[in-house]
Amino acid sequence: MKNILSIIAVTIIITGCAVHKANMKEPVIDMPSHFSGLAGESSRSGRWWEKFEDDRLNQLMEETFKNNLDIVQAYERLQQSVAIREKTGAASWPGINIEGSGGRTRQAGAFGASTSDVYSISARAGYEIDLWKKLGSSTKAAHYDMLAAEQNLKALYISISAQVAELYYQAVEQRAQLELSDRTIASFQDTLDRVERRYKEGLVPSIDLYQSRQNLASAKASRPVFESNLDVTLNALSVLAGRFPDRDMGGNTMSLINSPDIMAGLPSELLMNRPDIKSSLMRLKASDERISTAIAERFPSLNLVGSYGGASDEIGTILDSPNVLWSVLLQIAQPIFDGNRRKAEVRRAEAEFREQLAEYHESVLNAFREVEDALARINASKKRIAMLYDQVNATRNSHRLSLERYLQGVSDYLPVLTEQLGLFNAESNLLQAKRQLISDNIQLARALGGEWVDEISKKQGGRGKK
Repeated sequence: MKNILSIIAVTIIITGCAVHKANMKEPVIDMPSHFSGLAGESSRSGRWWEKFEDDRLNQLMEETFKNNLDIVQAYERLQQSVAIREKTGAASWPGINIEGSGGRTRQAGAFGASTSDVYSISARAGYEIDLWKKLGSSTKAAHYDMLAAEQNLKALYISISAQVAELYYQAVEQRAQLELSDRTIASFQDTLDRVERRYKEGLVPSIDLYQSRQNLASAKASRPVFESNLDVTLNALSVLAGRFPDRDMGGNTMSLINSPDIMAGLPSELLMNRPDIKSSLMRLKASDERISTAIAERFPSLNLVGSYGGASDEIGTILDSPNVLWSVLLQIAQPIFDGNRRKAEVRRAEAEFREQLAEYHESVLNAFREVEDALARINASKKRIAMLYDQVNATRNSHRLSLERYLQGVSDYLPVLTEQLGLFNAESNLLQAKRQLISDNIQLARALGGEWVDEISKKQGGRGKK
């Protein structure tokens, strides 16, 4: 007994000696000081979609956060990670079992068969001494995996918010395109009526009548395309919000406003505001801990095993002194030959760590690129909108003059035909460009991430809260 206690004492003294120091600090990344020459202004703007000042969008966003099934699945994956962390950490605690049995046996003996009652009860305990921090490293790795799952859930909130806003304004644009199509059809019908009257009066040739009908048919043919696009967009938006397809979703055409500006902020804020970067960092730390676990597997394992109990032919006398049996054992196991399986596992864990490190750096670079891409698109969209406004105004004036000249008999119908189609296309392109600028700002907001997701994830029934 003294020898066993001595071994235990020495073990306790040297416990904590790890064969691999897995206390990796966050990699240092030299971030640029600004985006595309923009001043370094903080991007901490909270719920970015509220800048659009659209109550229907705000309500739809809240509904989606509550009912979106992708978010539900991500939340349950997080709960799985929490359970795995608890399960892994349980290995660091002693395991205690109580066993009991009772029965009657009949056995042959020298003086004939005899019948007897047998009762037993025992308590068994086992504890692995984490000499090389194998269990501790496994628990830390599981903890970092849980934190990565938590950040993945937050990243999904950011992605879903961008998808909701994108689909919302796509539906708004398609409704605006339908209204434009209806106005254009009415205008073409009015022109056709005028051409028919002039044709009946013998003032214009039949070719003018056919060309006017051609314009009207072309305008009518474009309408089903916008209707189909609107239906598909609303279907996607409904499912995103956890509903069956609903045609009443989305905003009206008045919602297609000039897009509010989203501030880009400082590049260094990406490391704090992007959950996907934080998730990559947590996976990197988890892989570092797994190196420690793999190395510790190659060293001796020490287990304390104890039992206490007794057996008797009467239940009341099981734990009487003569019937009590107990044992305390220290088991030591050292791997001798495994075909280099453990050594290969160490190499695999180290390679995984290097892979995760490269992935972390790549996630930072991609985040920076996504912001720069969004800024470039925003600048291009603003310039395009200004040019399209000029085009619409010029085409509208040209169409008015060409129609007046035609009705006065000064020119033929071809200029009217050309300007009618040109005006419709110019106005349609302007609607698309205005929606594209909104989309570009939405993508910038998504690329920037934000601390707002912490509040949202906690508010939605405790989702994202470990």
